[in-house]
Amino acid sequence: MTDDCVFCKIIRKEIKTDKIIYENDNFLSIPDANPKVNGHSLVISKKHFETILDMPNSLGPELLDCIKKTAFKLMEEYGAEGFNVINNNFEVAGQVVKHVHFHLIPRKKNDGELNLLNEVFFEFFIHMKINYY
Repeated sequence: MTDDCVFCKIIRKEIKTDKIIYENDNFLSIPDANPKVNGHSLVISKKHFETILDMPNSLGPELLDCIKKTAFKLMEEYGAEGFNVINNNFEVAGQVVKHVHFHLIPRKKNDGELNLLNEVFFEFFIHMKINYY
């Protein structure tokens, strides 16, 4: 763990979270502090890894367990019909907190949030075309 990492501080209980959605030996899921939609949650590794590339493969089953159990709880609690799992790695890909984490975003039919994602991808592709092609 690192001293200044916000997620490490949550794991060490130096920063309080409203609730823990699910927890196993190596992962924890909590509500996002700045949710994009109701139920937007994070799955966080308890050990500090900067990106998914730093995580050992042996943690894969436990990570998947935490993602699935969190998703089931979000679908039940928020009446979601589906969900997005998003993981950003490195600043260029949108990673803000340098501690591996996954966003789980509950979805409902016609919720309009997919349009937000399409806008983000459109802006990204325009940026790529202007700067690299």
